[in-house]
Amino acid sequence: MALSIYSSLSRELTPFTPLEPGHVRMYVCGVTVYDYCHIGHGRTFVAFDVVRRWLEASGMKVTFVRNITDVDDKIIRRSAERGITPDELTAEFGKAMQDDMLALGCLAPTMEPRATDFIPEMLGLVEKLEAKGLAYQAEDGDVDFAVRQFAGYGKLSGRSPDDMRAGARVNANEFKRDPLDFVLWKKAKPGEPAWDSKWGAGRPGWHIECSAMACKLLGDTFDIHGGGPDLLFPHHENEIAQSEGATGKDFAKVWMHSGALRVRNADGSEEKMSKSLGNFWTIRDALKDTNATYGEGNGAEVLRFFLLKSHYRSAIAFSSGLIEDAQKGLLRLYGALNAVQADNQPLDWTEDYAQRFKAAMDDDFNTPLAVSVLFELANDVNRTKSPAQARQLKALGNILAILERDPEAFLKGGATQADASRIEALIQERQDAKKAKNFARADEIRKLLADEGIELMDCAEGTTWRCL
Repeated sequence: MALSIYSSLSRELTPFTPLEPGHVRMYVCGVTVYDYCHIGHGRTFVAFDVVRRWLEASGMKVTFVRNITDVDDKIIRRSAERGITPDELTAEFGKAMQDDMLALGCLAPTMEPRATDFIPEMLGLVEKLEAKGLAYQAEDGDVDFAVRQFAGYGKLSGRSPDDMRAGARVNANEFKRDPLDFVLWKKAKPGEPAWDSKWGAGRPGWHIECSAMACKLLGDTFDIHGGGPDLLFPHHENEIAQSEGATGKDFAKVWMHSGALRVRNADGSEEKMSKSLGNFWTIRDALKDTNATYGEGNGAEVLRFFLLKSHYRSAIAFSSGLIEDAQKGLLRLYGALNAVQADNQPLDWTEDYAQRFKAAMDDDFNTPLAVSVLFELANDVNRTKSPAQARQLKALGNILAILERDPEAFLKGGATQADASRIEALIQERQDAKKAKNFARADEIRKLLADEGIELMDCAEGTTWRCL
């Protein structure tokens, strides 16, 4: 089965072939670095990390660009509130974002451009649009894109200009020729960062940033453009309009959007996780909590596995119960690897489980189905005790950036050295009790540890344990 990807633009699943044989050029919209990233951001970036990893596992070279927006109204406000410069603020939170993504197992991007390094390219695009009658300078000094002059506007979102209203990021004002027109270049305001231009000092609008960076680094037309669900309109719609309006070429071959991460409330209702609603869980807080619960270093893999268990296009209703389910699932997989030592042979793609895993991933990166294959394979490893099957399990899991930790360390979770010593002493006492046929004491010890969240596993080689 050849790789097929669902494109938000065509609204259908289509076989994927890169424009350049063997080389995929991919752009994913990054974050505006004025605060810590939340799990919703993690949901998006883990999704596209999986896309990248699978393309590379399929033998393709991937040039992966993830930008940093380092000039924005929120950045200017937050830096003023804290009494620091925008550069200082974005350096702090840009580094925090990078650390968070690495903690979640995301590969560093091939290139990570900052918007303020591409001001000349942005101005060049705006000049092209103005020359083609697609941009104009309004009376307030801003340069705006004339939406109704671009015939294809609305093709990504499926909306027509006549049916649209000024959206969340579309600032309607009296100086625009049409309420749907969006700003390309903002006239400078006192105390704000500004750059010189033919239209006067100012700074770029949000949408033009990604167009300039993507075209400069990947070409006027590239393979995949991705981002979170909230970016489809107006950000990506506007990117298409200004990029294709300037170049006359298709901007991206495939448009991909991850599903939203929603919060399930105590009353069963659900709402979007966002900073504006004040219901977000930062990635670093999530890592702190899960590491405390499941063991240092284990928490990050639990969070990643939680995200992998849902298809990247589906919405996830977040709850603590789902995090617990993810941890239990990883315990099953690591339990199989702990019981059987994997051999050192390379992954065998001709083997049945590998073939089924590949078919799932080639079907629009269907990680839930791929994970179900891993669970079946783990059951087989437990049954056959085959080192070759254990190797297949570990290698396939590694493609998704899971099952990379020491199995015994993961299974023992957050136990400290003192905890581990006490548990081992109780296990030895239990074994001595069984030898003395004091089964009541042996059962008492098993129950004592079970009540503390410790499961004992008896096998021919002895007794092992894990944290539940």
